[in-house]
This record gives sequence, C-alpha cells and structure tokens, in this order.
Amino acid sequence: MAMARKASELETEGHRILHLEVGQPLTGLPEQARVAVVEQLNLPLGYTNAAGTQPLRNRIAERYENVEPERVVVVAGASAGFTLAFLTMFEPGDRVGVIEPGYPCYRNALIALGLTPVSIPVGPDSRWVPTTAHLDLAGDLDGLVLASPSNPTGTVLGAGDLRELTTTCRERNITVIADEIYHGIVNGPPAPRVLDHYQDAFVINSFSKYFSMTGWRVGWAVVPDGVVDTVERLQQNLYICAPHVSQVAALAALDASEELERHVARYRTNQSLLIGGLAAAGITEIAPADGAFYVYAHVPHLTTDLGLDSLELCQRWLHELGVAATSGSDFDLARGHEYVRFSYAGSGDDVDEACEMLAGWTP
Repeated sequence: MAMARKASELETEGHRILHLEVGQPLTGLPEQARVAVVEQLNLPLGYTNAAGTQPLRNRIAERYENVEPERVVVVAGASAGFTLAFLTMFEPGDRVGVIEPGYPCYRNALIALGLTPVSIPVGPDSRWVPTTAHLDLAGDLDGLVLASPSNPTGTVLGAGDLRELTTTCRERNITVIADEIYHGIVNGPPAPRVLDHYQDAFVINSFSKYFSMTGWRVGWAVVPDGVVDTVERLQQNLYICAPHVSQVAALAALDASEELERHVARYRTNQSLLIGGLAAAGITEIAPADGAFYVYAHVPHLTTDLGLDSLELCQRWLHELGVAATSGSDFDLARGHEYVRFSYAGSGDDVDEACEMLAGWTP
C-alpha cells in the first residue's frame, strides 16, 4: 500500500505509472449489480440484521454443500471476517500458524489482537504450499491460516494435500481459518474447498476479487455451528452490519457469472503476457501461478548482486521507469528482501509495456 500511495502521488504530479502493485481488478461493479444498486437508491437503505440480509445469506449458502444459511455471516470485507474469526476462535497468547510468504495482514491482525503468529516458511521444495511436515516444524499450534489460491504466490492446494493437511489439523485440535477470497480465479479446475474436508473450519470469502467489488467492502464467513451466536454478537458490537447497499450489489453479482468469467479469461491472458515479459527481462524464477492474479518472483540478481533489497528495487523501478510493483518484504519477513510480487489484475497493455521497460532497465 505504501508503493500504491507513492505511485498515486507521482500520478498527481503528472507522471505516468503502470500499476502492477495492487491486487485490485481493473473492472468495476458487474452490470447486473449496478442496475440493482440504482434501483435500491430509490428505496430505504439502513441497518440490516447483523449477519446480513436473508436473501444474500441464502444464496451464499447454496454455493456450498451441507451449509445452512444460519452459518453464513455477511461481513464488511474479508478483513472484518478475519477479525471476527480470530476473536471468536482464539484466546490471547494462542499460537496461530501463518504461511510465509503470505498475506501480511494475517500476522498484523493477530498481533493487534494479542495472539502469537507463528511463521511457517514454504518454498519451491513443496511447491510453495504447506504440508504436515511444515506443521511438525512449527511446534504446538492452536490455529492455522490457510489460503488457496495464495497471495502472493498464486499456488493452489490440491484436494489430496488439503485433505492430508486438514486431517492433521483435526487430529491435533488445530483450528483452521480458511482464506478463499481468490476462489473462482484459477487456471485449471476449481480450487478445492476446505469445507469439503473440514466442516468445522472458519471460512472467509469476499466479493472483492472474483466479483470485482473491492471498494464495496463486502464479503462473507461460513462459521462453525457452535460459534454462530458469538460471531453475530461480535459483528453487532464491532461493525453493526455490512453496508446495506453493498449487500444489494453482492446479491445481484452472484448472477453475473458470464461477465465475471470474461474477467478471469483476461487474467489468464495477462498472466501469459507477464510471465513471458518477465522472462524477457531475465526474471524466470517464479512460483507456480495456479490462481489469483499474481506472479511472485525471486530476483537475487537484481537485489543481492546490486546491494539492494526488494523494497529499494521496487522504489527504483517506480521512480526510474514508472513501473509500480510490490516488495516481497511484507509477505516474508525472512526471505522477502529477494522477492517481488507483480499483479496482473489490471490492463494487459500496461503489463506488456511494464515488462518491456523492465527488460530495457539498466541498473
């Protein structure tokens, strides 16, 4: 976000910036959702039930097998969902595993809530996904945050790996918090769902990524049976409810699959452009990008060899080329200084042009 802020400042000063730093779809609200919002503006908009409007909860529950609408809580974006999950499922001091590289806000939110994040480093040897061997090395855990497809690597946990991992968690009484916000944005078969293997997981999803609704701040949680009331009471006290107008848009967006699948097709095209363009720029050591819209690249020849860390490298690219990318430092505290994340959620033309600039860059 610091890179995005600096990029915006440079744009305000008249500089042209190619945005490969933020995981935000270029596209706006699906057309069906836009129409629904316009119609709703002539009607009252106010507080909804804490868990969300019943029609939206019903439709979300239909996306799963054996999930009753009562277990669905509509939240003010996935970020609110994680706060509710952490407060509900853990006590201060509990040890919660977070995969590195991984989304930094898991770690930061856990710390802010008095919990102890336990870094679980993964790498090419396991195809950048966690295994039971990684859990063994982490020691005693009270919880584990699993993301598939992952940010920043884009890797997907296969059904067999997910089954083995969740079985181990169940045997060891490790609570699973599943981040599935990139479901729908995959290059092959649908990403396996945690609930198919672990019914007591706390699952979080969002309308931000696949549904192209980042600014609307609406998502959902599928909550374990025994804590539904706790989550609703926390929601009432912390957020009251998710924004009513966003829930209207979300309900309509669930019927916009034809439009949304065109976005996914564009991401696939952009991914090919980015991987090919990075290769032409000498950046070839990347994590398998199974889904989401990121490429996570190892760039020691542009960091260690030049006496830079990845943040300094990204700052130079921004100021010298007008190319905004994201340092790996936040995603991985130990190794991220040699990694850069590129987002291809935006324009294919921008991806292509940015790669050409990187290929011609002289340190």
